[in-house]
Amino acid sequence: MKRIIRRRRKRHWFGAIAGGLAGLTAGALGATLLLRRKGDEQNEGKSIYPQYNRRNADRWARPGMSITFRAELMPGRSRSERTFRIAEVMPSGRVTLEDFTGEHTETEFEPVRQTRD
Repeated sequence: MKRIIRRRRKRHWFGAIAGGLAGLTAGALGATLLLRRKGDEQNEGKSIYPQYNRRNADRWARPGMSITFRAELMPGRSRSERTFRIAEVMPSGRVTLEDFTGEHTETEFEPVRQTRD
């Protein structure tokens, strides 16, 4: 009978030690993740959407630039009737136009042609 009791005690200590090690491991892992997150503070305030993180120089449009609606959106109008000047570019990449109401996205317009000097 004494042998059975001694074996149970040994198993009890083994379980306690294993549980303690598991707890320490989980704590160390949690601390590592928290420390790793502190390094990501430079990304704080940035959006997960790349178009919001663009710098002003990287935007697809700038105020004062002429832009043309796609012909599918304005059927029956000539190119000159579909061309407007940009009044404002918003942080989201949407634009407002001079003499035309509403906010518009890049997909509503014909691709901007880059001219090389």
